[in-house]
Amino acid sequence: MKELETLGQVDLPAQVAAVPQARRYVRDLLDGVNHPHADDALLLLTELVTNSVRHSDSGRTSDGRVTIAVARHNGTLHIDVIDAGSTRQHPQVYPGTAPDSGGGRGLWLVQQLSSAWGWYETPAGRVVWFQLTGR
Repeated sequence: MKELETLGQVDLPAQVAAVPQARRYVRDLLDGVNHPHADDALLLLTELVTNSVRHSDSGRTSDGRVTIAVARHNGTLHIDVIDAGSTRQHPQVYPGTAPDSGGGRGLWLVQQLSSAWGWYETPAGRVVWFQLTGR
């Protein structure tokens, strides 16, 4: 059985500019491994980093940070987006979210396109993650 292969990790300011920076970083990592669902990974990453910047405590402070960690195991891509979390809200897919709604589709997309996803709290903050199988 293959071990978990860490592809990379980047720490960015929790600002709107972090979204395209995170996409470029992960795109470059995935170009090197030729994952078949790289486009889906970039879309889901965009949604999660946008949520971090807009809804977490990281995005509410001038020195807030968001960290992206990328790994793979047996062809499955695993991406973590780590921020300061929020005491006011937690990640959830809202019932009745429609594909053509004007907002609130980020986690719905993550749920629809990923093989698995979830979130958990750590002493350092909140981790929202997703996986995409390579097969």
